[in-house]
Amino acid sequence: MGKYERIRDLREDRDLTQKQLAENLFIQLTQYRRYETGEREIPLELAISLSNFYHVPIDYIAGISDKISTSETALTAQEFQLIKIFRKLSCEDKNRIIEICKIF
Repeated sequence: MGKYERIRDLREDRDLTQKQLAENLFIQLTQYRRYETGEREIPLELAISLSNFYHVPIDYIAGISDKISTSETALTAQEFQLIKIFRKLSCEDKNRIIEICKIF
């Protein structure tokens, strides 16, 4: 997964629009769109801002590492995706999933 897909996925995982994120970063929407689509290279300053905004290592933003956290118990992108899906479930469905996981 490239850095452009990563910044898109991070934004979508937090249910933000491109416009909302651009406003948070104090940049123009068209400028942000170009970074997310890969039309323009992400400047280091913006990569740092994205890293701070999403609380992920800059190595993840840059596509160097798949670790989304800097701690020893870092979540992989796949684990992060599972958490995202789990959070959207109803309480009843969450309990079902927990019971199924206990079997394994």
